[in-house]
Amino acid sequence: MGMFDHFKEKAPPPPPSKPAQDSEDVSVYSHMRVEVTTKDGQMLFVAKLMYPQRHTAELHQYSELDVPLLKDLSETEALPVHIRGYHDRLRKAVYMEGFISPMPKHIWLVSHLYVARVGNDRAFFRLDTDLPASVSKFSGRNAGDFPCRLRNISVGGARIVSEQRYWEGDKLLLTVKLLEDRDPSIMYCQVLRVIEHEDAPFEYGCQFLELNEADQDRITENIFAAQRMSRSGGK
Repeated sequence: MGMFDHFKEKAPPPPPSKPAQDSEDVSVYSHMRVEVTTKDGQMLFVAKLMYPQRHTAELHQYSELDVPLLKDLSETEALPVHIRGYHDRLRKAVYMEGFISPMPKHIWLVSHLYVARVGNDRAFFRLDTDLPASVSKFSGRNAGDFPCRLRNISVGGARIVSEQRYWEGDKLLLTVKLLEDRDPSIMYCQVLRVIEHEDAPFEYGCQFLELNEADQDRITENIFAAQRMSRSGGK
């Protein structure tokens, strides 16, 4: 018996009774970037939620690599999963549940899909770090390239510390390597908050500007990947 055989279902049972949440229109979450895990928290893959309807959707994997934990799952079987994502426009964290079964081309069918919870816990989709980074300012006061430290990052922005003085409204180019085995991420951002500390570097809250969907996808996937590494002890 395989490791996940006890999770598999030949036919998914009816969804739990969730009167308030179950009637929610899940179509508003189309194209949301999500992380898919087993019920006990085992990471499966990162995907884009596509074609959500009343109780069904498709999950399109970002990576075309096979998922080892799911390689023995057949089209007649279904695995119960947690699906979590962050909706950029609504600025809400979204938690869903459902059953997945494989389709061709690294696509998964989700059945018995329902929204378990929608909340403001955006911090769950913010990665706390202490990484070396650099900031470029192309004109105005303190223009130039300077080192900084990235303290956290989300799809919407980042917090950095720097010896350099910037001002609210300044526009910067932030470059950071979130994972050793991936290319650096380069984000255009604007300073929203300046926090001054006595005898310490300046701290800046920055909002990303002009991020296209591909940029957002890449940042989200890197955040999820770094969170998975952190939970697994860096393995």
